Amino acid sequence: MYGWVTHNECSVVKDKVLKLTNVEAACTEMKAAWRRGPLPILFLQQHTGPCCCVRVCVCVCVRACVCLQVSSVEVVQAYIDRIQEVNPLLNAVVKDRFGSALQEAAQVDKLIEEETGGEEVLEDRLPLLGVPLSVKESFALQGMPFTTGLLSRRGIVAMVDTPLVALLKRAGAIPLGVTNTSELCMWLESNNHLYGITNNPYNLERIPGGSSGGEGSILGAAGAVIGVGSDIGGSIRIPCFFNGIFGHKTTPGVVSSENQYPPASGRQGEYLSCGPMCRYAEDLLPMLKIMAGPKINMLSLNTKVDLKKLRFFTVPHDGGSPFTYPVSKELVDVQRKVVERLEADLGVKVQEVRFHELHYGFPIWDIYMGLPDKEGNPPTPFCELMGEPGRPVWPLWELLKKMMGKSEHTMAAIGLALTEKIRGSKPSPFIIQQKEKLQKEVEALLGNDAVFLYPSHPRVAPKHHHPLLRPFDFAYTGIINILGLPVTQCPLGLGEEGLPLGVQVIAGKLQDHLTLAVALYLEKAFGGWRDPGAH
Repeated sequence: MYGWVTHNECSVVKDKVLKLTNVEAACTEMKAAWRRGPLPILFLQQHTGPCCCVRVCVCVCVRACVCLQVSSVEVVQAYIDRIQEVNPLLNAVVKDRFGSALQEAAQVDKLIEEETGGEEVLEDRLPLLGVPLSVKESFALQGMPFTTGLLSRRGIVAMVDTPLVALLKRAGAIPLGVTNTSELCMWLESNNHLYGITNNPYNLERIPGGSSGGEGSILGAAGAVIGVGSDIGGSIRIPCFFNGIFGHKTTPGVVSSENQYPPASGRQGEYLSCGPMCRYAEDLLPMLKIMAGPKINMLSLNTKVDLKKLRFFTVPHDGGSPFTYPVSKELVDVQRKVVERLEADLGVKVQEVRFHELHYGFPIWDIYMGLPDKEGNPPTPFCELMGEPGRPVWPLWELLKKMMGKSEHTMAAIGLALTEKIRGSKPSPFIIQQKEKLQKEVEALLGNDAVFLYPSHPRVAPKHHHPLLRPFDFAYTGIINILGLPVTQCPLGLGEEGLPLGVQVIAGKLQDHLTLAVALYLEKAFGGWRDPGAH
């Protein structure tokens, strides 16, 4: 569809280059590949699969630039060209900053040319030097729209960078633009009346997920090397699942969630996580090390993980909850294949476990999202957020306007506002009890040396607007937010319809390094990201 280079063609060049210890010889090989087509630009910025990685960018691309063989401007221009090619089909990037990105790339080239301390100095100081980055529009990126798809916020522009974006830029990354979200980031389809609807690169009739769906779509389409998302109910993991890429929901409180819209209120900050999104598992760790900033020591990211010493568990489904659809056979089968590969390759025993409390995943998420903070302050009502910066909206009135085609809001947003209105003022003691019991059981099971597999969603990427008919399927991801656990979403190839398959890998609190290590293994075992254009 998009004319990407084949897996085998790139792998041959990659293997040849990585075996070369002489910098000039490596540059010569890459330059020769360049003349054969569009491979090298993508090759320098991605890894394994059709294109090559940030690690190669840091290790080889910087060296190539030092040798004056490949400029940062050429790299950034290649990704601009890719976005201009695919974005008319996807509507993922809603505002670009191509001119500024090229200027910043030129500054990178000048920096490399003037550097006298050697390439190692640059790699240590700027580990993402010149790496093209996409940014979810709900994160503040200086000079870019900051609306979260709300028509009433049209014209609002970010004055500063959100901390995690600032950290990535400080490490050398170059933002190319901002990407689409669901209205106010509270739905699993990236659609709003300001920017429109975003499509899935594997099938334009399918959704890319939400709320970080623009990120998932453009990364899955090879329009950027790395991206960032936020996750309070699956907003990193669902888009990564639907678009066949990797994503990591960090342990809450590690990566700053400041200066994004809407801000967390009530106890929502306990469940909100920000994290990296990318096509290649190898890029998750260096990104997280940067994004964690001053809180990096909360995690053991430098600890080497011996997978053979981990304990593995698999949870095949939520026990048949009435709120969610049954997990499809192809997703059950692929999770079973993961179990079989783990046992065959690592010599471990993967134990199947069931948690009855997962049956109540959606009501647990719903109730905890509405709890007040320690000072007794409740979350900001969704109807108030919908009316920003003016008065709160009336959900019933908006529903009537929607029926007449006059509302400025999506049906999903109106439905959420209506649901909030009818939610009981007091949380159910029974649901609170179920959550507390589940928390104890899961934490006792995992400790600090175990992971468990859990479906990402009951189905592969659905058709546009179909989630309105099964709105609670996100409970498979949402329940993990309430438990406060780190999760890595891992692609597992393509299914019967040519759509990505995947699984969640979950560990105990602050054990993010365990799920990242498993992600590296699963990428090798199942092939990781697959080129949408080849299918």
